[in-house]
Amino acid sequence: MAQVKEFSVEEKLTSLVTLQKIDSKLDEIKILKGELPMEVADLEDEITGLHARQTRIEEEINGVTEFIEQRKNAIKESEALVKKYEKQSSNVKNNREFEAINKETEMQQLEIKLAEKHIKDATEEIAEKAVLLEKAKKNIAVKEGVLATKKGELEKIIAANEKEEKHFNKLAAEAKTHVDPRLLASYEKIRSSYRNGLAVVPVERDACGGCFNAIPPQKQSEIKQHKKVMICENCGRILVDEELSNNIEIK
Repeated sequence: MAQVKEFSVEEKLTSLVTLQKIDSKLDEIKILKGELPMEVADLEDEITGLHARQTRIEEEINGVTEFIEQRKNAIKESEALVKKYEKQSSNVKNNREFEAINKETEMQQLEIKLAEKHIKDATEEIAEKAVLLEKAKKNIAVKEGVLATKKGELEKIIAANEKEEKHFNKLAAEAKTHVDPRLLASYEKIRSSYRNGLAVVPVERDACGGCFNAIPPQKQSEIKQHKKVMICENCGRILVDEELSNNIEIK
C-alpha cells in the first residue's frame, strides 16, 4: 500500500507561498483584462435581448398587417353584399321585403365603416411599432459596434499574455500537487474571501501583510520557527516570515 508523504511545516509553508505567488501572477494578468470579460458578456446578453425585442416587434407588425388584410377582405365582402342587396331592392314585392333588404344594407355599410376604423387604428399602430423597430435596430448596431471594440481590446490583451498565462496556470497546477490537501482547501477558501486574492502573507514591519494588524513579537518568533502554521487573528490569513517569502521567486 502506497504511503502518503508527510510534509514538514516548512515544506507546507514553502508550497503555500509558492502557490500564492503564482496565483498572484495570474491575478495580475486578470487585472490587465480588467472589467472587459464581464463587459463583453453583459453586452452579448444585452444584444441577445435587443434581438429578441426586434423579433417581437416584427412579429407584432406582421400580426397587425395580417389583421389589416382581414379587414380589407371583410370590406370587399360587405361591398359585394351591398351591391347584391341594391340589386335585390329593385325586385321587391312588398314593403316588408324592402325594409329587410334596407336593414341588411345598412348593417353591411356599418361593417364597412367599422372595418375602415380598424384599418386606420391598425395603420397608426404599425407606424408606432415601425419607430420602435427602427430604434431597436439602431440600438443593436450601436451595441454591436461597442462589443466589437471591446472584444478587440480583450483579444489583444489575451494574445499579449496568453503564453505567460499558460505558463503560470501550468505552474499553479503543479504547485497544488505539493500542497497538503487540507491546507489547500483552507488556502482556497481564504483566497476567495478577499478581492486581492491574498491568502498567504508575510509579516512586514511587525504587521500582517494582508490587513496590517500588528503581530506581537512572541507570535513573530513562532512564525519564524516554522513549527506550525500561524494564522492572523484579525483577518484569518496564513502568516509567514518575510525571509521565507523573499526567498521564493516565481519566473
